[in-house]
Amino acid sequence: MPQFPNLLTHAIPAFILLIIVEVIFAVKTQRELYEVKDTATSITLGLGNLFSGILTKTLILFVFYFLYQYRIFTIPWNAWWAWVLIFFADDLSYYWFHRISHSVRFFWASHVVHHSSEKYNLAAALRQTWTGNITGSFLFWSWMPLVGFEPAMIMTMQAVSLLYQFWIHTESIGKMPRWFESVFNTPSHHRVHHGTDLIYLDKNHAGILIIWDKFFGTFQEEKFRPKYGLTKNVHTFNPVYVAFHEWRNMALDLRKAKNWKQVFHIVFDSPGWSADGSTKTTKQLRKEQINSSGK
Repeated sequence: MPQFPNLLTHAIPAFILLIIVEVIFAVKTQRELYEVKDTATSITLGLGNLFSGILTKTLILFVFYFLYQYRIFTIPWNAWWAWVLIFFADDLSYYWFHRISHSVRFFWASHVVHHSSEKYNLAAALRQTWTGNITGSFLFWSWMPLVGFEPAMIMTMQAVSLLYQFWIHTESIGKMPRWFESVFNTPSHHRVHHGTDLIYLDKNHAGILIIWDKFFGTFQEEKFRPKYGLTKNVHTFNPVYVAFHEWRNMALDLRKAKNWKQVFHIVFDSPGWSADGSTKTTKQLRKEQINSSGK
């Protein structure tokens, strides 16, 4: 088994330094990019994700190596072209993981943590789930060891993707050059993803390459400054509540379910689904908007 450095752990000093630089920039430009309690919550959630990852990634690596025994091909981890292949394979896997995390409530219950801040800054990039690994996010990458990618190589590329996505969580950068915006995920594209405005909901799920959103029809250009957070914000800085609030909400909804069909919808339908229509999915909200504008 090849040994690769823990890139995320090594990157922590750089993360801290860049956050400090952005804070100084915010003070000098008098921009309200940071709020102390919000930032503390983001950092605490990031540390919790780091520690939970230590406990769960060993198990995930074991699962990947189990699948690797049944691989169709053997892709040499030390070949340059193998890293090119895994770059695209990982990024496509991330796109579908991310998109489904916004369209299936079971996965949204973990991912919602990342969207819970009403601020958009580099510290918010650290606001990560504590439950994603144990609830199956790794399944979206499970095809990769079966086709022959070395498991340690897969997890290294996942870390590369997360490292890239750190810098796009900022309002301090406007737009990159047009050629870069057309191919890569950027602060502008990702601000859209964190927006709660209806035009921005469930758009721009890219990891590194924005081309997937353009190809699969989920791309939205930034037209105005988004309103950040959730359509229904948590209004707390308690990291434990933020980490588990959607699981709690789902459990409460399940207690009200009248039949197994409703149970299925509550768990696997889009966030916002309700039997009585008291809350609505993004698709339903867009349909209502179209109907109201057509009158």
